[in-house]
Amino acid sequence: MILKKITAAALSLTMILSLFTGCGGRNSGKEEIPQVGDLTYESTVDLEYATQFKIYKYEGGYSYIEITDGDKILVVPEGADTPEDIEDDVIVVNQPLENVYMAATSAMSLANAAEALDQIKFSSLEADGWYVEDASKAMNEGKIDFAGKYSAPDYEILVGDDCDLAIESTMILHTPEVKEKLEELGIPVMIERSSYESHPLGRTEWVKLYGALFGKEKEAEKAFEEQVSVMDDLKGLKNTGKTVAFFYVNSAGGVVTRKSSDYIATMIEIAGGKYIFENLGDDENRNSTVNMQMEEFYASAKDADFIFYNSSIVSGIDTLDDFIDLNPVLEDFKAVKEGNVWCTGKNMYQETDKLGGVIRDMNEIITKGDDCPDTLDFFYKVK
Repeated sequence: MILKKITAAALSLTMILSLFTGCGGRNSGKEEIPQVGDLTYESTVDLEYATQFKIYKYEGGYSYIEITDGDKILVVPEGADTPEDIEDDVIVVNQPLENVYMAATSAMSLANAAEALDQIKFSSLEADGWYVEDASKAMNEGKIDFAGKYSAPDYEILVGDDCDLAIESTMILHTPEVKEKLEELGIPVMIERSSYESHPLGRTEWVKLYGALFGKEKEAEKAFEEQVSVMDDLKGLKNTGKTVAFFYVNSAGGVVTRKSSDYIATMIEIAGGKYIFENLGDDENRNSTVNMQMEEFYASAKDADFIFYNSSIVSGIDTLDDFIDLNPVLEDFKAVKEGNVWCTGKNMYQETDKLGGVIRDMNEIITKGDDCPDTLDFFYKVK
């Protein structure tokens, strides 16, 4: 009897200590497992790089997704019931999803990588606006319909064709009335935040979230591991110390660049270069871009060894003369004088499932010099 009491006391003490030391397993102490109705927790999906979401698995095939500072989503497997007593702010989606409105352009490639393109029915871009080849092809074949821009969706089409989920970027926060209207019409809205990841493979790892959402976990894991493999091939690279300026010139003549903790800066470092700005931007601010006057930018970046001109929002440039026309002061940049100006392809920001390939292109530009091909998968040389 005494032995039993001592054993029980010892077990209780072990359980208490595990809460503080984390000895009870991956999620003990440091991570509170969400209680989702009466569902029984099974496991947490391992994430190697992503920090902006978590996926919890529950008995019966349920997935519960928490987006950092964002949505909570319960994915109910086909034929299963929605559990009772779940919190009011949880978005419930029922598989199979068949009529998704894709308004977050960076997420299309991730859904495609997870082999879930056939579950996307509506797009916020016309066919010629997509640089994800499979998405453009699907629209031209009538498999995906244009349903209006994210800021002005065609509600009649979405409701009439039973849209079961709208996937939006954080841009929708600038037009909250659109989100409210979609929800009023019974269309759940998920705001994806992959752009908040600080590591490039963190962005790519969001493919696991879409795998859980669309019931394509194995396909998503395979797609992610392919990009990890590309990154592994770049491990051990000696950093060249060569500096890179990454920016574009907006319509007002100002410069828009990236803060130093952004994933673009990380990609440059992994590729063997050095982002020209060491301490640019406020980490407390979630925005990834920094606006600068050209004079301020010139003072800090004129000696950069390479210029990567970001054409994701503005028009691309074909010649150095076109580049200098943006602002005459650009002619004095070291990279311009030495012919080391490269422009991103429009596909770079849409194909977030291939960021390992983007880093590989960066590495070729930084390390091969004149031996680098003028046209790569995600960059082309400005002459």
